[in-house]
Amino acid sequence: MEALELMKIRRSVKKYKSDPVPKELLEKIAEAGTFAPNGKGAQAAKIVVITNKEIRDRLSKLNASIMGKEEGFDPFYGAPVVFWVLADKDCFTSVYDGSVVLENLQLAATDLGLGACWIHRAKQEVESEEGQAILKEIGIEGNYEGIGHCVVGYIDGDLPAAKPRKDDFVVWAE
Repeated sequence: MEALELMKIRRSVKKYKSDPVPKELLEKIAEAGTFAPNGKGAQAAKIVVITNKEIRDRLSKLNASIMGKEEGFDPFYGAPVVFWVLADKDCFTSVYDGSVVLENLQLAATDLGLGACWIHRAKQEVESEEGQAILKEIGIEGNYEGIGHCVVGYIDGDLPAAKPRKDDFVVWAE
């Protein structure tokens, strides 16, 4: 798919089938994330691909509690895969680098015919005891901050329509 067209059709998908996503597709999405631009080539971001349902559900529950939602709310919209993006706090471009990784993950998922959505509150997750416990359990140690999540899966329903772009989105200073 052409890059510009891909950027125009990417949508935040908020309803997923529970069907597992083949590892080959997840590897392609993760690889796209590793090619995101990054400050001074530091590669400060880290991509954690969560396909383990127990870990995914614990992270969802933590995220929902940060939102103040009631038990049973799933901020990951039923997506079976969560790409949890972290970045080294000691790198001054960490938030920007991780953000570009998240965009690459979403674009790659879209290109492969999957739905994706950027989910926030990763910062608060990593700062929590439960978030730190999850990281430790999966072997992640270091001075990381949570940047965001890209949830991925097969779309349940139709792709959402694009909202009209606001008139003053682009300002020219010619």
